[in-house]
Amino acid sequence: MIRRALPGDAAALERSLSQHAETSMFLRGNIAVAGLGDSSHPYATTVHVWPESGPIRAAFGRTALGYVMCQAPDAPAEVFRAYAGTIADQPVAAVTGPPDASARLIDAMGLGVETFRLNHVEPLYRLDLAAMAESPDHIRPPRPEDMDLLADWFFDYGVDTGIGGTDAAARKEARARAERSIDRPALRLLIEGGTPAAMTDFNAEVADIVQIGGVFVPRALRNAARGRRVVHAQLCEARARGIRTAVLFANNPAAARAYEAIGFEHIGGYRVAVLHHPQTAGAPA
Repeated sequence: MIRRALPGDAAALERSLSQHAETSMFLRGNIAVAGLGDSSHPYATTVHVWPESGPIRAAFGRTALGYVMCQAPDAPAEVFRAYAGTIADQPVAAVTGPPDASARLIDAMGLGVETFRLNHVEPLYRLDLAAMAESPDHIRPPRPEDMDLLADWFFDYGVDTGIGGTDAAARKEARARAERSIDRPALRLLIEGGTPAAMTDFNAEVADIVQIGGVFVPRALRNAARGRRVVHAQLCEARARGIRTAVLFANNPAAARAYEAIGFEHIGGYRVAVLHHPQTAGAPA
């Protein structure tokens, strides 16, 4: 019923996913940077498609860290059950995707409400960068000397969004993420008086579209439009190198208002569901 996507499927898979571009950015971005074959890349994703032959109508992906994504707008229930069975012995850390398809996949995997630290649908936004005004703000990539600050920021970001925990393991992961961020080409810091005051990142980029993620303003510096300003400045930078469209999903009403002030338009929703702990599908919570 379903089969694993191989490198030769890349073009057909992109044609299918690009029909739902705004809700397929994680899948498309991971495939763009890591391909469809076996890979040690941190974003490598094992993708399965439906049907087994003919035009691709649904795609499911799982990263090595257990992040599961789907794009299956008209797939019958047995397709979701088939994919859940395919990854039944592999830990799942999170599930993301269009609201209906991701809910059906969670149900097929037998993951109950109590399994999740966070499971909600966030408003999805889109912006055509052509009409956006220029930004007067200064941004820059992170530097090694920013490491300690970023470790604190990533920890607080996880707590504030509900994506991360509050224990020592969460602190360790925040530190590791800060270390990785030094080499991330898209992460940007808003600089005020020579000091970082906010951050933003692109968590996916395909062709001329980017997906914004990781927007954070320290608690003591909030309510001064810094989140809006750092995103605006990064998008101006991206536009200058040919990016035409940006998408994002807003974690809270204040963030939504900030994005709307830039010009983002609400176009739908996107589910973010994070488990308390990675576990195999159907396993006891």
